[in-house]
Amino acid sequence: MSQRTITRRVRGIDTNDGAGVKLKRIIGQPNLDMLDPFLLLDEFRSDQANDYIAGFPEHPHRGFETVTYMLAGHMRHGDNHGNRGDLGPGSVQWMTAGRGILHSEMPQQENGLMWGFQLWVNLPAADKMTAPRYQDIAPERIPQVQPAPGVDVRVIAGSLGDAVGPVQGVATAPVYLDVALAAGARFEIELPAAHHAFAYVFEGPSAEVGGEPLARGELAVLSDGDRLTVAAGTAAARLLVVAGRPLRESVARYGPFVMNTPAQIQEAIADFRAGRF
Repeated sequence: MSQRTITRRVRGIDTNDGAGVKLKRIIGQPNLDMLDPFLLLDEFRSDQANDYIAGFPEHPHRGFETVTYMLAGHMRHGDNHGNRGDLGPGSVQWMTAGRGILHSEMPQQENGLMWGFQLWVNLPAADKMTAPRYQDIAPERIPQVQPAPGVDVRVIAGSLGDAVGPVQGVATAPVYLDVALAAGARFEIELPAAHHAFAYVFEGPSAEVGGEPLARGELAVLSDGDRLTVAAGTAAARLLVVAGRPLRESVARYGPFVMNTPAQIQEAIADFRAGRF
């Protein structure tokens, strides 16, 4: 058994996406371009409508998966294949873009807090042209367990003890945990030893991750190992713990397209322009 520790710390940078939604980009920026298989991590959080009201109008994706986790607010998604759904507080959408989809996510509120995360997960070369699919997961489908005193975990993907997350059939065998710690609580999480992993503190002043303090808004890239110890100090804390099997394949990226070669990117652009998504 080996403990994971922090090998690198990254803070998000302010940017905007979609039609002007303000957000923090944590993975997918100059200080952390990617963490195989994770291509991007954004946190969007604002109670000012002008920061989010324009949303993410219809845009294309090919070659990877997008994961939206809502903490507060209400977003409606739709695509050019007729799929529609609502994302409310505590809900998750794991969308496999595969060979191509035109997708939109638009706020369904004109005031109040909009808060959540979007994670991009790469697809292996063999699956990049698979048929698109959605896993829309309501809050009540996500197991919520208390594995230790003062510890509350939502298991979105992977497993924790006997609790198995509702996200299934993903090539990178992800673990996605939302871990809430009461003041003074401590817990050891089992993680697949070969997975790349990160932790991100999003509530409380800080948490202890792998024996070191990690401040709110900091992402920790974690070492290899099959255990991660997290703890809270004198104040409660909440963090994401995410892990995935690295693909170790070449990556060619151009905006919303993620393939393995530049030629495949050119093909994606041509297919999009020709209306073949």
